[in-house]
Amino acid sequence: MSLTLTQLGGLALFEDLGRSGYADLGVSPSGAANRSALARANLAVGNAAGAPALEVIGTCRLLAHRSAILALAGAPAVVTGGKQQRSADGTLVIAVAAGEEISLRPRGIRTYIAVRGGFEVPRVLGSASHDTLSGLGPPPLQEGDVLAIGTELRPLRTINPDHAAPQSAGAPAALLVASVYPGPRANWVGNLGALFDNEYRVSDLADRIGIRLRGPRILRTRQEELPSEGIVRGAIQIPPSGEPLIFGPDHPTTGGYPVVGVLAPAAVDALAHAAPGQVIRFRRARLRTV
Repeated sequence: MSLTLTQLGGLALFEDLGRSGYADLGVSPSGAANRSALARANLAVGNAAGAPALEVIGTCRLLAHRSAILALAGAPAVVTGGKQQRSADGTLVIAVAAGEEISLRPRGIRTYIAVRGGFEVPRVLGSASHDTLSGLGPPPLQEGDVLAIGTELRPLRTINPDHAAPQSAGAPAALLVASVYPGPRANWVGNLGALFDNEYRVSDLADRIGIRLRGPRILRTRQEELPSEGIVRGAIQIPPSGEPLIFGPDHPTTGGYPVVGVLAPAAVDALAHAAPGQVIRFRRARLRTV
């Protein structure tokens, strides 16, 4: 059982929840830029939440060689082909017949496509994710690639594909509000308040490794060298330019510039869909105490 990628007008990668536990070897965790969207798509078709799925930027067409059930989450998209129904959480579920093609035209950045049974993808260090920084994992997909589908093992959510639901065109949010936990090096800058009092915009320098922001500069008050420290997904680093840099899933494992805050997980997922020009405001998040 398989699908063929018959057309691709952008980038398509296999991603799962990543390969954690190898930072000491210099290997980033990688994985889906929006983990919650990956999980929603997989759960909608009866897969484990972290099963490999496609992370797509741009248009694509898929040909089903046998009947299949797909699910789309993340950036909204216009989909033609198949019988469509939206699940309770907004995920689009599509039943595709043998020999049928579906086409995907996203209205945003990064749409996740899961298939019932899961994609059969070789693992590297326990993960099927492609890491754009190191090149680990399956390479980016190309037109003509045949995508093998695994065995269906879990019960499928109850759906009725005869009740079609149109996919919403959607649009990027005019303002993205992101929660930030300040620290661990917030005391290395003198105007951290500027991060929370102003709007920032996503620059053209944005990929799975990191996103550079444009806006008021954050100024360092300590100029001594900082030994390289561990970096996590969502870390906000302040380079010499003073323009905040937010690290994504393919981030380096260490960095020598001060990290003044870390995005909350939900904010990292939301930022995965931010296009250049997206306006962002930050708010302080508080750690819960037990």
